[in-house]
Amino acid sequence: MSANERYWAFLSVLHRRPDAWAALSGSAKNPDLHGTVRFYQTKYGVLTAAEVSGLPAAAERCGNAVFGFHIHSGSRCSGNEDDPFADALTHYNPENCPHPAHAGDLPPLFANRGYAFQVFLTDRFSVREIIGRTVIVHDAPDDFTSQPAGNAGAKIACGQIRARQARADGQI
Repeated sequence: MSANERYWAFLSVLHRRPDAWAALSGSAKNPDLHGTVRFYQTKYGVLTAAEVSGLPAAAERCGNAVFGFHIHSGSRCSGNEDDPFADALTHYNPENCPHPAHAGDLPPLFANRGYAFQVFLTDRFSVREIIGRTVIVHDAPDDFTSQPAGNAGAKIACGQIRARQARADGQI
């Protein structure tokens, strides 16, 4: 398959129902933050599409509008006063790789007036492996260096990854 044919094949994947998805919700300090992350299994890896709105604005014109974005190993978006998503646990890392080679390390979200949209391909996990885990947005960019988790700051949004559900007529 040529690069051009692969490009069009990936675009067509985005028109089908995802194999899994997560609905992101912001913490109590970020109630307007929400979004959807969709996961599509392909023969090349997992095509991931993220759309997030309500991201905090940078305090200054040249301030940070980049947010850490990861799959975490936990299965719940709950926590405590200090960490509202503590139960999401740590980065998904089934091979015990050093950071930034964790399976759950994803490209950062770049906000545009509070909105981010990105599509990327990864072969670090399959859709089946991440169902039931969580997707986290952090309030700072991942530095891709610090151990164990990239110094990405507080967790500001979370969503549980769910398998695609069968339709009422029994079709997937």
